[in-house]
Amino acid sequence: MKNLFLILLVCIGSTVHAVGPLPSDPKATPETVKLYQNMLKLQYKGMMFGHQDAFAYGTSWYAEEGRSDVKDVCGDHPAIFGWELGHLELGDKYSLDSVFFDNIIKGIKDVHRIGGINTVSWHFRNVLTGGSSWDISSKKTVASMIPGGEKHQEYVQYLEKLAAFMLSLKTEKGTFIPIHFRPFHEHTGSWFWWGKDLCTVDEYKTLWRFTVNYLRNEKNIHHLLYGYSTDRFASDEEYLERYPGDDLIDLIGFDLYDRGPEYAATLGSCAKMVTKIAAEKGKIVAVTEAGGPISKNPEWWTKTLLDALRPYKLSYVLVWRNAFNQPPNVAFGPYKGCPSEKDFVKFYNDPKTLFLKDIR
Repeated sequence: MKNLFLILLVCIGSTVHAVGPLPSDPKATPETVKLYQNMLKLQYKGMMFGHQDAFAYGTSWYAEEGRSDVKDVCGDHPAIFGWELGHLELGDKYSLDSVFFDNIIKGIKDVHRIGGINTVSWHFRNVLTGGSSWDISSKKTVASMIPGGEKHQEYVQYLEKLAAFMLSLKTEKGTFIPIHFRPFHEHTGSWFWWGKDLCTVDEYKTLWRFTVNYLRNEKNIHHLLYGYSTDRFASDEEYLERYPGDDLIDLIGFDLYDRGPEYAATLGSCAKMVTKIAAEKGKIVAVTEAGGPISKNPEWWTKTLLDALRPYKLSYVLVWRNAFNQPPNVAFGPYKGCPSEKDFVKFYNDPKTLFLKDIR
């Protein structure tokens, strides 16, 4: 098993240089290398908490600068901020979750400025059928997108829009902001057009490889850390079946939502396996999406989520969004007045969990 924090001393002439673990992109920007190394180190300090669209809206508000439901409850922001780019590929002004892309760009910049970490997902349209990410009417979508496929050039145009967005993410000094990018997720299920029953293993891996290489080699984008995340899985072999390669991936994780009484056991089992795999590969490890019945279970944060994950050295756990246009009881993150509000404060105060103040 690799020691992630073994520092190698390399002598060049009379100078000694410290070399730590490096991301998969040989041309990764210095800021991206630093983020990668810091996240690996933080796994040994605690587990960061993340929230999807935390700066974009909450259960009772929309686009209020500097506000988050998490801070409303515990006085601190999350350490990890999730963003969604669905509909970017269509040239729309706002995402599938009704957030203007200009506001997402500003939010990403604000998160970086205050010391937080940005992670980006992309539920983009089915290029073959024109349907949503959940359109599973054809098993030929992935095959049509890879080189030689009938929709390959259309997919390239999707990537052109994605590249333009990523290249706009700069600090005031002109340096690129490092981003965790997590496409083609939950593929061990079959509710997205890239799911396991909708394409072959080779097609899935080829789509991954083409996507990353196009962004790196054709668009000269080197400030992305790429995340591979499944849904639930029962073995190392199932988890790694469609893994596209160490030369493409920086973060290894999984998504798992609380759908019943077996959740805590399954969450712990998956966390145990994935932390082992990540340690062997020298990758960051995380629960990349989670969520549970926080409006019904007043101790879900501490007695379910935290108890299941406490034994494992995870970089972060991210819960999904608090939709502004839906009833509060469907929210996945804490909010004022939530039945589990007090329990979230206990979760916040636990030494295991890390929030924005803990990582700056």
